[in-house]
Amino acid sequence: MSKRAGIERFIRSDLAAFTSYPASTSPETLEGKTDVPVESIIKLDANENPYGCSPRVRQALAAYPHFNIYPDNGQAILRKSLAGYTGIDAKQIVAGNGGDQIIDLVLRLFVAPGDEVINCTPSFVMYRFATGVCGGTLVEVPRGEDFAIKLNEVKAAIGEKTKIILLANPNNPTGTITSRRDILEIVDTGIPVLVDEAYYEFSGETVAPLVGKYENLMVARTFSKWAGLAGLRVGYGIFPPKIANYLLKIKPPYNVNVAALVAVQESLKDIDYLMASVKAIIAERERLFRELKKIKWLKPLPSQANFMLCSVLSGEASQLQQKLRDKGILVRYFDRPRLKNCIRISVGKPEHTDALIKALQEIER
Repeated sequence: MSKRAGIERFIRSDLAAFTSYPASTSPETLEGKTDVPVESIIKLDANENPYGCSPRVRQALAAYPHFNIYPDNGQAILRKSLAGYTGIDAKQIVAGNGGDQIIDLVLRLFVAPGDEVINCTPSFVMYRFATGVCGGTLVEVPRGEDFAIKLNEVKAAIGEKTKIILLANPNNPTGTITSRRDILEIVDTGIPVLVDEAYYEFSGETVAPLVGKYENLMVARTFSKWAGLAGLRVGYGIFPPKIANYLLKIKPPYNVNVAALVAVQESLKDIDYLMASVKAIIAERERLFRELKKIKWLKPLPSQANFMLCSVLSGEASQLQQKLRDKGILVRYFDRPRLKNCIRISVGKPEHTDALIKALQEIER
């Protein structure tokens, strides 16, 4: 007999004490809580694109006449468009409500209660969240001192209950890259491998062209970062055809809304504009790294994504995050193992970097 009373006795016991995903802060919730007005808050805590979406997106959404009609459940036009962008056959592509849903769908397909998921930590917290929702067990394989994966330890962690290995590349929140050779050595174990390439456009590193050569290799991507569509929630995955077919069966109906569909179409017609923003972010990433290195009590880690992890060498990261928030600058801090006393800063526009560095210089240590 369950000791839980009322309606809670019917709730899955493994979810009763479940920890929700630690989402970023919405500026509108900080009204009156910072030294600057909400409209002046600089948001550097969620790796969003500060330049926003293509102007074509706004124009197309304003003119779109069919918001009252359900989108195509089979995603035919969207998948064809993504095939043109990626160079991968449309039958290997499945889209979702953000990259998070692609990760969630893949885990739902492979992971049953009691199954194990291997994750190289520290990494994206969504992996723990999605594994827990499936009732799986996350097997954490610590990365090395330079946050590189340890191939031998990953292989040693594989057991009878292992159903999938998750690998973010570039890794979030460290911004570090895993080489194609190392990824393929993991793929050669035969265990399903999902490579999360959410920041691909900022690194240029991908294994997507190899998906067709391996029955166990999958890639997840998103339009949230490079294309500035975080608020519209659209991501996609590249899969072996058999896995793509299974995912199309189990995904929620109409899981990519018509606004997102329109936004993707227009974004893919304006690649030059969006890649100019990507290049600007990459250039600012390098400047941000140089400026942060001048702050003696911070230690930035070189990054191949659109963010930068910094160790706080003096004081508490949580207090630093709060002091920056008071000044209207939002960053992410961590208190997990290997990330103790670290903050992650999204790359913004040059004026955002200037404001951040000025604020850091004003904070006494």
